[in-house]
Amino acid sequence: MSAEPDGPEGRLRRFATIWSRAVYPVTSTAATRPEFEERLLPVARRLSEALRARSFDAEAGRDAGAALVEAHCTDPEALSRTLDCVDAYLVLYCGDDGDRETLRTRGARLQHAMAAGFAQALRERTLSEQEAIAKAALEAQGVVAQALHATETRFRAVFEGAAIGIGIADLEGNVLQVNGALIRMFGLTEQALLGRNVRDWTHPDDAPQTWRLYEELVNGEREHYHVEKAFYRPDGTVLWTNLTVSLLRDADGEAQYQLALMEDTTERRLLNLRLRYEATHDALTGLPNRTFFFERLEKALAAGPGQRFGLCYLDLDGFKTVNDSLGHAAGDRLLVEVADRLQSCATAPGEMVARLGGDEFVALTTGPDTRRTVDELAGRIMNALLAPISIDGRELTVRGSIGVVEGPAGERSAAEVLRSADITMYRAKAAGGNRFELADPEADARAITRHGLTTALPTALDRGEFFIEYQPLVHLGDGSVRGAEALVRWLHPQHGVLSPDRFIPLAEHTGLIVPLGRWVLEQSVRQAREWRDANGGDALGPLRINVNLSPCQLTHPGLVQDTVEILERTGVAPDALCLEVTESALIGADDDLLKPLRRLAEMGVDIALDDFGTGYSNLANLRRLPVSVLKLDRSFTQSMQQFPADPVDLKIVEGIVSLAHSLDLAVTVEGVETGAQAEQLRILGCDTAQGWYYARPGPPERLHELALVDATG
Repeated sequence: MSAEPDGPEGRLRRFATIWSRAVYPVTSTAATRPEFEERLLPVARRLSEALRARSFDAEAGRDAGAALVEAHCTDPEALSRTLDCVDAYLVLYCGDDGDRETLRTRGARLQHAMAAGFAQALRERTLSEQEAIAKAALEAQGVVAQALHATETRFRAVFEGAAIGIGIADLEGNVLQVNGALIRMFGLTEQALLGRNVRDWTHPDDAPQTWRLYEELVNGEREHYHVEKAFYRPDGTVLWTNLTVSLLRDADGEAQYQLALMEDTTERRLLNLRLRYEATHDALTGLPNRTFFFERLEKALAAGPGQRFGLCYLDLDGFKTVNDSLGHAAGDRLLVEVADRLQSCATAPGEMVARLGGDEFVALTTGPDTRRTVDELAGRIMNALLAPISIDGRELTVRGSIGVVEGPAGERSAAEVLRSADITMYRAKAAGGNRFELADPEADARAITRHGLTTALPTALDRGEFFIEYQPLVHLGDGSVRGAEALVRWLHPQHGVLSPDRFIPLAEHTGLIVPLGRWVLEQSVRQAREWRDANGGDALGPLRINVNLSPCQLTHPGLVQDTVEILERTGVAPDALCLEVTESALIGADDDLLKPLRRLAEMGVDIALDDFGTGYSNLANLRRLPVSVLKLDRSFTQSMQQFPADPVDLKIVEGIVSLAHSLDLAVTVEGVETGAQAEQLRILGCDTAQGWYYARPGPPERLHELALVDATG
């Protein structure tokens, strides 16, 4: 059954038809145009699959380029038309419903790979033909020497009819005979070539071994050699050739002549240079790309003793806003202008600028004193971005953050250097942007550790690496244990036990705080139920469990439902649960944010305002917050560890306690470490306290033991 006209196979067939019609006129083939199309169809299918593949397959592009050569599409125009066709129609007919920007980027990379495969296959084919000619010439050495005398007519036909340049010279290097192809290659007359000496044809780009091999040949020490060599033409242009020189001997084996076979590779070399430029330079800005930059960086890092390097890693601040508001075309013009400015900053020897992709640029400086030059380079870049850029009649202010890495060559790999620069650049962004920061190995190590923890977080919960410790809440009046605060810990396989300050910010950043917080809440409530059951109901009185809520959890729509389901599933009364929310999370909170807390409070769940006193909230706002407990930050009570306490701190705490009690709020104090603190806080009227004076956070069994001791006196 044939594919539908508008189905994937039909669109693929239309692409193959367009491609064959574009390339067939410049193809040397005996096949008809439809036959040629059938030959291109599987190549088109391979390109279509590579375009839509999950990961980029450069081999598909290189195979497609090689397939052109195999199909006798060896004319450079065939490659040019192919690349134009792929650029214009591959995404259109074979992209299906994929993201067009991503598909066009993938298509551009396939074009580069096709060009590289075409050039490689063409070179291999040419070398194969050349080797065949050289082999034939070597096998005919004896025949040629005799033919010069005996069969001049037959030799002249072969000599003049050859498509490659052929020249014969004596052992002193004087040119004796040349064919028409060689005359046309050099653009000289036969008389001008005859009598020239081979040794006069030197060129600055000659490989070091070229003339050593020549001397070995004319001295009879080798029979032939092959090199790539350049020659000057009379008009000053350069002729590039694949040159094979062989030694001709007479019937007695005596060296008599040298035979040169030359293939003109000038156009192919220019094509390779163009392809190399396109492969190593950014198509939008013309700057060196990531590939070229890594080559230069690796070369700089491999320099000898005494050499250093300096690297500036630039990322534009707020570039996404330009693309989102003005469009990608405006964003591209902005990048081009930034690239021009950066190019003007790195003009000294050993300096270069490259675009890594998106709005990320790098500047490299090398030499013995890069400590000074890299700072100057970073300063020039910041100054270059000061002036606004005009785009579509708008004056856009450009800001950038730069990470600077400097050091001796030979100590780090290119990947390590770039990673350090990237980390430092984000540190500059975190500090407000529009600045540059110097790399700090300790800061790099912390960032790498944070990244490792971030990537390990999603599976840590599934692997059961988290556990909870409990710190008792003690009534200051009678010293009884009234409950405990649940504090989550991470037992990391490499780093050991990690406290919440090491991973909670990462969990909030990644969104894992919601499932992690739900797990902590459920485990803590279950533990409260186990305490109650182990002590025969309420024999010890209700042990309340305090659980912390992050700002992300407050805004999660399932907070109330999750809490209700956990309480119902475990059979724990709402008044046995207290949810702690930091004061900073509720500063300026609107009614939508407070609504879930109000619903929980109406159910009987206590809401505690944690770290009270560290923010800038108006005390009058306490009346509108659905809280029943204030938890004073430890900064208020540090001076009470010694006697006498600071009278100012005493007055502040006394005032807060008085205000809280007038609003029917209980007061809990954190960080109690001495008996003097506990007694002073009791006198001031605080209700409950927690801290190392009573117990450090520990397993649930320890809290149970403390509660039993209090109950039995």
